[in-house]
Amino acid sequence: MGVLNIAAGVFPRFRHSRMHAIAEVLPGSFGPFAAALSLSAGVLLLLLAHGLKRRKRRAWRAAVALLPAGAVAQFAYRHSLVGVLIAVALLVPLVLHRDQFAALPDPRSRWRALTNFVLMSAGSLVLGLIIVSVHPHRTIGDPSLADRLTHVVYGLFGFEGPVDYQGNTSWTVAFSLGALGWITAVTTIYLAFRPEHPAARLSEQDESQLRALLEKHGRRDSLGHFALRRDKAVVFSPSGKAAVTYRVVSGVMLASGDPIGDVEAWPGAIERFMDEAKAHSWTPAVMGCSETGGEVWTRETGLDALELGDEAVVEVADFSLAGRAMRNVRQMVKRIERAGYETRVRRVRDLSDGELDRIRRAAEDWRGTDTERGFSMALGRIGDATDGDCLIATAHKQDDEPGEYGDLKAILHFVPWGKDGASLDLMRRDRSADPGMNELLIVAALQAAPKFGIARVSLNFAMFRSALARGEKIGAGPVLRAWRGLLVFLSRWFQIESLYKFNAKFQPRWEPRFVVYRNSADLPRIGIAAMQAEGFVNLALPLPRFLRRRRAAAERPCAHAVTERDVRAA
Repeated sequence: MGVLNIAAGVFPRFRHSRMHAIAEVLPGSFGPFAAALSLSAGVLLLLLAHGLKRRKRRAWRAAVALLPAGAVAQFAYRHSLVGVLIAVALLVPLVLHRDQFAALPDPRSRWRALTNFVLMSAGSLVLGLIIVSVHPHRTIGDPSLADRLTHVVYGLFGFEGPVDYQGNTSWTVAFSLGALGWITAVTTIYLAFRPEHPAARLSEQDESQLRALLEKHGRRDSLGHFALRRDKAVVFSPSGKAAVTYRVVSGVMLASGDPIGDVEAWPGAIERFMDEAKAHSWTPAVMGCSETGGEVWTRETGLDALELGDEAVVEVADFSLAGRAMRNVRQMVKRIERAGYETRVRRVRDLSDGELDRIRRAAEDWRGTDTERGFSMALGRIGDATDGDCLIATAHKQDDEPGEYGDLKAILHFVPWGKDGASLDLMRRDRSADPGMNELLIVAALQAAPKFGIARVSLNFAMFRSALARGEKIGAGPVLRAWRGLLVFLSRWFQIESLYKFNAKFQPRWEPRFVVYRNSADLPRIGIAAMQAEGFVNLALPLPRFLRRRRAAAERPCAHAVTERDVRAA
């Protein structure tokens, strides 16, 4: 309907083509003002289409108001009973099935207004250029492309441009361009001044309840402590003995890892999660759950599961630098130690405030990308007072000319995994330091682990690890080799192969992780949402680095500073 409205308002010949019978439904197809109304209705219907598909209540209200307005325009400007009847025929089922459009609003912010302004302005320029150019036989002279663009820009603001037409065409073009400018302004103003409904944050009470669950059941999942990210929301089971944390990204309700708490209470938390997704018409998805978690999710919800990759877990008791398999790591560590580097592994609670501040600032400056990365296996902060059990491994070297951070050269941050485990959170290093800093600190952390009562350490997550491993073996079939080749190609941007090989250096055991989804058609959308959450795709306009640093400094006393997990291998 939106496309037909726009076509009837823009293309003169369309109104006299074989589509004339269908175009009867449009709000006016003749006359300058009618063309502007047709164009306006078309654009507005296109803006509402996605919300109607997701059964949003506010989109339904707007459509119910817009259809009668179109019918009135049909009758007032063309006396078209057919147009009125078709509009009514569309309105009646919307009204009869109004209970189907009950989805609550999504989290939103003021950035949506700026995004709308940019996209609508670009679309209006393109559509306006088409409007100015579809009347070649009525155009006076031969205006250049620059003249037409100037005419479009002037018209969007309601002024007459340099292009002239014969007859009423000038009024038709002027009204149409004015309508585009009006819609752009109104929608942007509406998004800017509507009540803000920000993304949910983890409250102090929620965080306290989650920590109590992790105290009892945190050993079950290495990703459990990452549920304490403060940019996640949470739903609890009716008994309060289990919880699911999530973030909403582009209409996808994205959970990560297994539910927190007692396994017997997981179904109650999962049911609450699915109810919340249904209430807002969000697409439910789970990233990186374990095999047990995947079984519970699929059994309780009817969702499907797909193996996503493997998590590298090193048993501290079995780790040793001896042997041929560890030769490369052993030689690299010895070489770096001979170069004058030393390591320190400590609990966060044992570091002074000054050293913690220096580590935070270094981690920010050493980040390899301008955007923050990390969601499913990243805590999003360093040195919070409530995270005293976290481990920090640092590498140091005395230089003749100490830099801003003194002798600090690299940082590894681990979060608790129950009482006797640790999960790698982030890896940062000074780019001017010698290669091998990450290997050096992982070895140091594993060797120091018994002192802290740590029996197992979870390293990075390797996507599609099994496909890479099987595809490089003798006898692999052509399909598997082709799949591995594609993954190697994608590794240029997403470091799939390099991360797998980096983890494999430490001879870990591999724990499979799964993505849980509703149907195959949702997978592309879930994939994009996951990449947005992890920071690989950024659809928002990032703040300049100096503003991010200033905001992080202001938020630090509240422990809400956000960092990312740098998965780059040495």
